[in-house]
Amino acid sequence: MFNSLQGRSAIVTGGSKGIGRGIAEVFANAGINVLITGRSQEALDATVSDLAGLPGKLVAVAADVTRPEDSRQVVAAAVEQYGGVDVVCANAGIFPSGRLEELTPEAVEEVMAVNFKGTVFIVQAALEQLAASGRGRVIITSSITGPITGYPGWSHYGASKAAQLGFLRTAAMELAPKNITVNAVLPGNIITEGLIEMGEDYINSMAAAVPMRRLGSVADIGNAALFFATDEAAYITGQSLVVDGGQILPESQDAVAEL
Repeated sequence: MFNSLQGRSAIVTGGSKGIGRGIAEVFANAGINVLITGRSQEALDATVSDLAGLPGKLVAVAADVTRPEDSRQVVAAAVEQYGGVDVVCANAGIFPSGRLEELTPEAVEEVMAVNFKGTVFIVQAALEQLAASGRGRVIITSSITGPITGYPGWSHYGASKAAQLGFLRTAAMELAPKNITVNAVLPGNIITEGLIEMGEDYINSMAAAVPMRRLGSVADIGNAALFFATDEAAYITGQSLVVDGGQILPESQDAVAEL
């Protein structure tokens, strides 16, 4: 049904754990050569080791996507390893909690720097290579929180995720003449290390709010991202795909209880 992606190359930021690792694994399983990046070389190396043996190659480069020079180094490393860049998955993100009255300027800046500026910088750094590919793909990991829903304690996080979608729409227009598409995946609650750390009660309460009665997996997000990377998705740009098991559909908790 889909043309093979074997031998294409992708960068996945925040690729050592969670959704980023899930995207990297799905891509490598499809034969895409993946470069993952994150701040911890140890965590990156562990991921490369764990995912060894997949059809696609996997290498890691430690970098801080809040620094434009680091993003340029990541792209240069991908070109050195794979000869070019076909796909950029702007996935790096943090989600510290803090009520509005508690937020410091530093807390707001940190979230915006990683989640929003990090998206802009890695895409900027890869523009030449994506254009040279002739089938460039930018895939942003946003969230339902901010663009669609709200959650107490995450006003700054939600703002950063909504900012990604504001960036996406104009970037998609600017890059369309270069055959580069720009799309986003909006995860609901996905089982990751960060979610597990929030405790069993939180996980159970979130699952109870989902019509499918379960949380998603990182592979669910990886598969959605993979679709945007295909040739078959070449005429889709500036769009966002919600992957949440129906979480945003109910009018109330009572509606879910009626299922």
